[in-house]
Amino acid sequence: MKRLKDFFSSDRTAADGSNPSAFVADWFEVTFDDREVRLSVNPPKRSSWQAQIKWDRIIRVCFKAGDLYVPDEIYIFTDERPESYLIPTEANGGRSLWDEILRRRLFDAELAIKAMTSTGRLFCCPTE
Repeated sequence: MKRLKDFFSSDRTAADGSNPSAFVADWFEVTFDDREVRLSVNPPKRSSWQAQIKWDRIIRVCFKAGDLYVPDEIYIFTDERPESYLIPTEANGGRSLWDEILRRRLFDAELAIKAMTSTGRLFCCPTE
């Protein structure tokens, strides 16, 4: 029987024994600078895509609290399209993006505390 430490340090394999890099951080990357957020997504067995989101075009940010088995999600809405961008916080750079969103005051800090201590709920700023 593997010890817990061995489990987390072993090769990453999917439940079916294949190795499709099931970990989001392996295929979803978020970077940003003073002007924009950049998404580079290369999911296993699906088409790759990239996106750039200008900070000054963001009109709403939502945070969906996950749980032990479901990651938290960030939804970014812009004035350039009706759909939001869904960014899992487990993406490579996802947590840094959330910190930057809070630093830029695109999401209320008190509401962020409430959101991050709940499960399965959606919180948005502005609220309407």
